[in-house]
Amino acid sequence: MLIQYLLIFLISSFLLVLAGKWLCDSLSKIAKFLGWKEFVVAFFFIAFSVSVPNFFVGIISALNKVPELSFGDVIGGNVVAMTLLVAIGALISKAGLSAPSRTVQTSSMFTLLIAFLPVILAMDNQLGREDGVLLLVCFFVYLFWLFLKRERFSKIYDHISEVPTRKFFFKNLFFLVLAIFLVLASASGVVKSARFFGEYFKINLVLVGIFFVALGNNLPELVFILQAARKSQDWFILGDLIGGVIITSTLVLGVVSLMEPIRIFHSSSLLIARLFLVISALFFFFFVRTDRKITKREALFLLFLYFCFAFLEILVR
Repeated sequence: MLIQYLLIFLISSFLLVLAGKWLCDSLSKIAKFLGWKEFVVAFFFIAFSVSVPNFFVGIISALNKVPELSFGDVIGGNVVAMTLLVAIGALISKAGLSAPSRTVQTSSMFTLLIAFLPVILAMDNQLGREDGVLLLVCFFVYLFWLFLKRERFSKIYDHISEVPTRKFFFKNLFFLVLAIFLVLASASGVVKSARFFGEYFKINLVLVGIFFVALGNNLPELVFILQAARKSQDWFILGDLIGGVIITSTLVLGVVSLMEPIRIFHSSSLLIARLFLVISALFFFFFVRTDRKITKREALFLLFLYFCFAFLEILVR
């Protein structure tokens, strides 16, 4: 069994790296065909794709009358996105994460407000169907704003080596879908083998649960961010992260609360997650707005926030 899981881990890791490269290359070419900014392309193609597990968790939990699982999944995932994933992207990219675009700057404001919204709506200890409608309205308001003016999403690309025909688009769309499938499948293989190693070597199951489950939920995004950061494709990273926060906080929670109202029960773990969501969203917004970039020093602070969050979650469990 040990050798079997070791092979699964090695093969899955190799496929993750390969699929991550395909993701970045395909996205770049699709952006050129559509004439959209890299930020917008990453928002739709990557952020939507990596939010699929959140949708499944939400729908299944709603059908099983435990929709609060989805609430915890989204809150915890957004903390990780705005601390750990942002920090890794900024540390690996050559000069931090630059965000000079007005589209990104205004989107960071939407991100702050939308990240806060489920926490505010849940102050009465539930997200009802009216709250779900409001969350969905906020999602479509953001999309309306994004596509209201052409300069917010369009971009002219110079020096294109290959003519972006329909054949060019569908070929790269095929590679994109294949890469997303490979990332999700290989990420599952990495996490399953990591869980096995944790049990085999008798690592504390609480640590295995917190770090390996978190790894499983965020590994596809992490692989994409690592590949994009190596090429300093900052807009891809920000489009993915901002899109992920907006989609899960509005579309996912909105659909779930329409299916089954979410009743929030008091727990130390969820309280810590909500507190760190507010803190991380504020610092993410502040860092993006100051000097229109997230510096490596600011990334280290966000990394510190993540480790504080992880430590407290371990402590209360």
